[in-house]
Amino acid sequence: MLFSRSAAPAEPSLPPEAVVWAFRLLLGREPSEAEIRTHRRHPSAEALRRALVPETYRIPVWLLSPPASPLVPWVFEPPRLSHPTSQLCTAAQFDEPDYAAWCATIAEAPRPHRKQWEFCWILAVLRAADVIRPGARALGFGVGNEPIPAMLASHGVQVLATDAPAEIVGTQGWSETQQHASDLSGLYRAELLDEASFRQRARFRAVDMNAIPGDLRDFDACWSSCCFEHLGGLAAGLDFVENSLETLRPGGVAVHTTEFNLGSNDQTLETPGLSYYRRRDIEGLLERLARRGHTVWPLNLHPGDSPLDAHIDVPPYALPHLKVEAMGQVSTSIGLVVQRAG
Repeated sequence: MLFSRSAAPAEPSLPPEAVVWAFRLLLGREPSEAEIRTHRRHPSAEALRRALVPETYRIPVWLLSPPASPLVPWVFEPPRLSHPTSQLCTAAQFDEPDYAAWCATIAEAPRPHRKQWEFCWILAVLRAADVIRPGARALGFGVGNEPIPAMLASHGVQVLATDAPAEIVGTQGWSETQQHASDLSGLYRAELLDEASFRQRARFRAVDMNAIPGDLRDFDACWSSCCFEHLGGLAAGLDFVENSLETLRPGGVAVHTTEFNLGSNDQTLETPGLSYYRRRDIEGLLERLARRGHTVWPLNLHPGDSPLDAHIDVPPYALPHLKVEAMGQVSTSIGLVVQRAG
C-alpha cells in the first residue's frame, strides 16, 4: 500500500487554548509564549499529543535478518563513521571523534541532525575511497546549498556541482525549501578557501538527474545527499543510482543518501515529490548492481541502540532529528556505496 503526501499547513491550525490545555494535562506545566506559537503549527490535536509525549522506535524483526540474496554483503553491528559502509544514521556516530572532525572540515558546529550526518558520512566514504586529494574529480548531484563542493575544492579536488534545471525545480519541491542551486555563488565558503581557488577548482552545471548527460564521464566519485527520493517515484530514484555509475571511471565510487523506511517493509510513501525506500527496495537495487559486476559495499541496517535512537521527531521538527515521522511513516537517512565495475 502506498500513501499519498499532503502539504503541511503554512499557518497555525490549532487554537492557543488547545496548546495550553495539552501542556497542563500532559506535562503538568504552563507553556511559554514561544511554545504556544510553535505548537499551534501542528495539523491536529493528535499530532500535538505525539509531539509532547513522543512515541519511541522499536526495531522490527524484519530488520534483523540477513539479505535474501547472497550477492548483497551484510553486517549487523553499530555503524561507525571511522569505518563506513552502506549504513543508517545512528546516534553513536555523532559521538565519534570523526564526526566532530568532519564537521570542522565543513565549518559547522556538530548537531544531532541527520542532514549534517549525511555530509559527514559522504566525506568519510570519499576519504576511504581516496577521493579527497589534489587532482581527483568529483561530481555532485542536486547539491543545493550544501558545503561538500567547497570542502572538496579546498583539498584540491576538481568538482562539478550540479542541480536541477529551473524548469523542473518546482515539480521536485526544491523551490519551496530554498534548497536549490543555480550557480556557484551559493556554494562558496569563505571559511574553507579563497574564492579564486574555489572558482578554479569548481564548476556548476544544471543537470536533470532523470536524464544524466552522456558527456559526464570518468569521474573518480559522484555523490548526492537525500535527492533521489524526489525524482518521481521509487523506480526513478533507483534508476538514477544505477545510471550515476556511468559517470564514473572503472573503480570509481557512487555515494548516495536517501530516505529509509524504518517502520515497514511493505507499506511506504511514494509520490512524485517524495518517496521512502523500503529494505526490499534497497536490497533489490544492490542485488541488481552486483549482478552487473559492480562492487557493493556491505549493507548495515543496524538502527542504533541508544535512547536517542528511540526518539522519533515529529512536525514541526526540532533537534534531535535522526528518526522522523511524516505521513504516518518513520524514516531515517541511509547511505549507499557502490563502486563501478572495472
